[in-house]
Amino acid sequence: SAVLFGQHGFFFFLQDKESESVPQEERRGGMFQKGEFIIYGNKGVCEVTDISKIAISGASRDRLYYVLQPAQDKEGRIFTPVDGQKTEMRRILNRKEAAELIDSIPSIGNLWVADERQRELNYKQAVNSCDCREWIKIIKTLWFRNQQRLSQGKKITAMDRKYFKMAEDNLYGELSVSLEIPKEKMEEYITEKVGMQMQEDAESFMEYSIE
Repeated sequence: SAVLFGQHGFFFFLQDKESESVPQEERRGGMFQKGEFIIYGNKGVCEVTDISKIAISGASRDRLYYVLQPAQDKEGRIFTPVDGQKTEMRRILNRKEAAELIDSIPSIGNLWVADERQRELNYKQAVNSCDCREWIKIIKTLWFRNQQRLSQGKKITAMDRKYFKMAEDNLYGELSVSLEIPKEKMEEYITEKVGMQMQEDAESFMEYSIE
């Protein structure tokens, strides 16, 4: 494995095997409450502003709906059935989980793309998974892929740029709310925290080797 430092602030290992994701069933289970922040598909962080029946064309009048307000679009509204399963939804990470996720970034692997013809499908599935680790895998994979293309005199593809930004927006958006840090400062914060962690690990390794 090799350690790299990307222009977007991530220290990380390039691994041959993917890291296992932490189960998220406990954040998906149960009914969400009004005022909670959740992740809704690829829309990122949303606040549950209401839970009620709605009178909208095409919507069942006997069905309960979550009324969601995207964190990045204060004028936007999303209506989704409480018992709906079409789109992934889960509670956001709490402060402790967010801190642990950042500490684990160096050990999270890349997104495995077995068939180039399925690359975009793999990206889309990872973005829509609502899994922070999958978003980190996209960022790592595309950072490395983009560096390769640039070194070969090739341009970064529109598809790669699109999914890189989506993964960053989702990851930084959630961590921003969990840690109460402005989204625009998340990249710098992650860089500092992960860099310090790796430096401490290196120093511990050196002390152990000397002993």
